[in-house]
Amino acid sequence: MNIILLGPPGAGKGTQAQRLVDGRGMVQLSTGDMLRAARDAGTPMGLQVAEIMKSGALVSDEIVSGLIDEKLGSMTEAQGAIFDGYPRTAEQAASLDGILAARGRTLDHVIELEVDEDALVDRITGRYTCAKCGTGYHDRYAKPKVEGVCDTCGSTEFKRRPDDNAETVRTRMAEYRAKTAPILPIYEARGLLKRIDGMADIDHVSAAIGAILG
Repeated sequence: MNIILLGPPGAGKGTQAQRLVDGRGMVQLSTGDMLRAARDAGTPMGLQVAEIMKSGALVSDEIVSGLIDEKLGSMTEAQGAIFDGYPRTAEQAASLDGILAARGRTLDHVIELEVDEDALVDRITGRYTCAKCGTGYHDRYAKPKVEGVCDTCGSTEFKRRPDDNAETVRTRMAEYRAKTAPILPIYEARGLLKRIDGMADIDHVSAAIGAILG
């Protein structure tokens, strides 16, 4: 089974994709993770990606589609794919159709996580992680049991992603509305699109996705 999870950054695509990986043995193809890995590698391409991500703009279709195709090529035929944050434009949607066809795969479901922009800004700008083990926290909704101490490993060092700020989040929301939302009718016309409340409790979102996938 190959599915697309759509929604603006912070909508919960990554969390839900990980649950599908754990529960169904699917493979998450997260363009965000791929791009951050390229950025952190410090190569000329990585530095270019870093500047684009910092501004909140979108990376070129050629770069993203190439990363996706490469990842699919490393998977077995039996492994289902979860496209997390891709495609984001009509051009990428067309590229994905070609990539899947070339590898003998079909697209089964497209699920959009709908969100409230103001609530999403609050959700994203308050999140941070343990610098040592990566456990996630939030300034208001998921604080450590002991202030300043990671529940998981006991570390006292935490970090925030530099692009987790209100200005960048709203820029990305605008990008999503302008460039990604128009691809939804494409999948709706093909009978693949389902919409669910991305602001609901995580377990409720997981249940809604499970009901769609069967």
